[in-house]
Order: sequence, then structure tokens, then C-alpha cells
Amino acid sequence: MKAPRRLVTVVAIAAATVTVLTGCVFKGSPDQASPAPSRTPVTEGVSEDLMPFYGQELDWASCSGADSGTYDCTTVRAPRDWNDPGAGEIELAVVRRAAGSGDALGSLLVNPGGPGASGYDLIADSAQFAVGSVLADAYDVIGFDPRGVGRSSAVACFDAAGTDAYFFDIPAAPRGTPEWEAELTARNEQFAAACDENSDGILPFITTEFAARDMDLLRAVLGDEKLNYLGYSYGTFLGATYAKLYPENVGRLVLDGAIDPSVSSLDVSATQAVGFESALRAFMAACLEEEDCPFRGSVDDAMTDLGTLLASVDASPLPASDGRRLGADSLMTAIIAALYSQDNWPILRQALAQTLTGDPATAFLLADFYYARTADGRYEDNSSEAFRAYNCMDYPVENDPEAEAASKARLAVEAPTVAPYWEGVDACAVWPYPPTGTRGEITADGAAPIVVVGTTNDPATPYEWSESLADQLASGVLITREGEGHTGFQKGNSCVDDAVEAFFIDDTVPEDGLVCR
Repeated sequence: MKAPRRLVTVVAIAAATVTVLTGCVFKGSPDQASPAPSRTPVTEGVSEDLMPFYGQELDWASCSGADSGTYDCTTVRAPRDWNDPGAGEIELAVVRRAAGSGDALGSLLVNPGGPGASGYDLIADSAQFAVGSVLADAYDVIGFDPRGVGRSSAVACFDAAGTDAYFFDIPAAPRGTPEWEAELTARNEQFAAACDENSDGILPFITTEFAARDMDLLRAVLGDEKLNYLGYSYGTFLGATYAKLYPENVGRLVLDGAIDPSVSSLDVSATQAVGFESALRAFMAACLEEEDCPFRGSVDDAMTDLGTLLASVDASPLPASDGRRLGADSLMTAIIAALYSQDNWPILRQALAQTLTGDPATAFLLADFYYARTADGRYEDNSSEAFRAYNCMDYPVENDPEAEAASKARLAVEAPTVAPYWEGVDACAVWPYPPTGTRGEITADGAAPIVVVGTTNDPATPYEWSESLADQLASGVLITREGEGHTGFQKGNSCVDDAVEAFFIDDTVPEDGLVCR
């Protein structure tokens, strides 16, 4: 039995936007001509078949953002299929917050993770939150929705009701039985068919390699000789892929909360399960010091009691006021959502305390946050659909019973609380198109220095992946943040922030192996 692809990279939550469970929502839209000029596209060495894209002049219009500053929006045309540029186009939505200084060092592209998170929303909601005031002052900060995501040519699958059923309906058959597997497989088939039907033929072209090629196009039409880029979580894989494809175009790249590109989907899943178990134990240790903690005794006692709670709601799901029922899968999703940031631990305590009394409201609040579901049952974005599309195309399908058995045995020992609800049916086994991605080390020979930031108890992208990526990259430089939570920049550690800012502003390469406590 394969690890579930919905948790194969639980990096589905955007690194920069999960730190707190509140935030403003961007409501602006282009409405009038912008005084900000387009820069001359960089087209040197571009092949004739790509000139219609690399040579395009951007039509900017003013739009609104939550932060003060000048925002402009545009749409960039890109080849639907980079291997056949004449075979149709897609659109990429882009928002630019002009450098606060009025004298930009260049463009700084930002990706918040996923795959499937909106970089457009990230910057429009708060550019200063995404990159910090220092970088927002120095650079034109660029948010964009990768292909398949959000305001760009997007993957579309079920309507809201269908999505609710897909994520939250509890299988009729007992967990782990052949009937349970058959039911989940049928759901996955229906989901995949809906995605194929409703996505206007783009599914086979939703890959990280093509998204990286889109980034080079964005670099060029924005008028930048080199790419300056800040990628969080999955955004590190996107950035590393860019460096592999275009090492000569690498400017200042920072990859925060790295994914190891050489690791298989099965190993990714297992390592993440262990990471979340570790983060959960850290949460429990802190919880036991609080008066409102619903658990008592040692950390081991608390983890045992949590396991009992998960088994209880698995056997007898808790009804919510909107008609949904909280089972173990939704409760685990709620726990995972909160563990991305230590700032969210208080609401996790509340959710678990309420669940123990039979009230699933706060647990559903966390699960809904994970899926970008609103209180009235709408889905604010297509992040979950795009997440599935990218992963199914990026990761080769695995079918190695011995490796799966070894992974299961590892989880039983190293992640005993998480493990029973981590494994499931591989949704990508029924995806309409075969994967085109491969897994392997990325060296990016010839690239300028690339900074990798890793956090020691990062549950979603475990620290060992940042170590590995920094070691693989020929020009990789590792910064270590000792601490909890997902990603390291803009997380209250001045040592990390100062090093990253000095790199972007002054091109000062941090000492390789810098440890920030």
C-alpha cells in the first residue's frame, strides 16, 4: 500500500502564509493604466520559436495590495508546451510591488510553496510579510501564480460540494480493508477525470520543469539579466530546477525549507511522517507546561492519549454543525496544519481539548485552513487541485512492495502516532497522464552561489533535506536555523534575516555552515 499522495509532500501549505491563521485577503484587480514602465525584455540568445514569448511587451495596470506602495498587475503569455512552443499558450498572472526606495536593484520573484500556493496572493496580501521591509524597499517584489495555479491558466476539478465530499466524506468500509482501498480508488478516479475534463487540456503540462521555464520567461520580460528569487518549501525545488536548467542566469537565489530533489515519493512521505511526529512531540512537551493543555503526564503519555483520540474519532466520527463528520483523517489534517508554525500551537491545544469533549469545530477550522475552505463552504483557491497535478506529474509512480514494507516498518517505530493515518491509496496511480518528472541530485554546475536555509525541527521539509540540497548544489551555501516550524527566513531570527538580506542587498555570501540560534 502506497503512502497517500495528498501527504507525500505535505508542503502543500505555503510556507510563508501558514505562520498564523489570520491575514488580509487581496481584493484588488487591475483597473487603470500604470505609470510604472515596462523594461526592455532581455532576448539575447533566444531562439526564433520562443521570441514571440520572450520579446513580448507587458501591459501593466495599477492594482491594489494590502501593504502601502505601488502595485501593478499584468498577464504574461507562455507556451503551453515548452517542447512545442507553437502548440498553444497559457497565461501567467503577475503582480509587482515597486521598490519602496524608488530605485530597484531589480526584480525579486517569490514562490510561497505548495506546489499550488499563490505567489500572486502572497505579495498582494503583504509583500513586506513575504520578504521583509528591507527587501521590499530594495527590490521590485514579484508575485506570480505558476502555471495551473490561481489566476494563471489553472487546474479545475470538482465544484465546492464535490470537493467537500472528496476531502471530508468518511469511507463506509473499515480502514485498511480491500473495500476501503476500492472506495478510495473510485474517488480518486472521479477526481482525476473531473480535473482532466475541466482544466482545458493543461494537465500534462503542469510540471515543475515547465514552471521553471516560465520563471526564465518572467525574468526576461521583466528586463532582468539574472534571476533573483526567494523560494519557500516546494519553491526550493522550483528554484533548484531553475538553476539546473539555467545556471548561467542565476542571480541571487535563496531556497528556504528545502526539498531534496533526489528523494523518491515514498521516502519523502516517510521522512515527513517522522518530521511531523517529532514536531508533535515538541508541541506536546510545550503543551504539558500550559494550564489549558488537555493532556497530562509525560510526553509519551500525551502521545498515547492522542493516539487513543485519533482511534476514537476514526471509529466514531464527531458530527459538526454543517453536516460534516470529523474522522481521524480530518483530525490529522488539522494537527498537521497547525504544526507548520509554533505560533499556531495555542489553537491546536484548543482544537484537541474541544475534540476530546466531542466538539469538532476548531479542528475543522484548522482542516479548512489547510484546504483554503471558507466558513460558508467555498474554496478560496485551487491549491489542492494544483498540488495534486504537480505531484502526479513530477514524481515517478512507485511499485516496490519491499520498499513499501520497509517504509511502513520505519513509520511504526519512528512515527507511531502519525503512522496509522499516513498511509493510503496512491491517488496518482489513476492520474490521466503518466509522470514526466525524474528524481535525482541537482548540482547546477556553473551557477552563482545559492543559499539554502534549513530549520532543525521543520516538520514539512525536514532539516536533512536542506543539508542534502546544499551539499548537492555545486555552489550551495547552508544556513541553519535552530528551532521549530517550517522555513527560517522572517521567523524572528535576526541571524538568519541579516544573512539573507545581506546576500540579496550586497551580494555578501554567508559563511557556509552558518548556525543561527
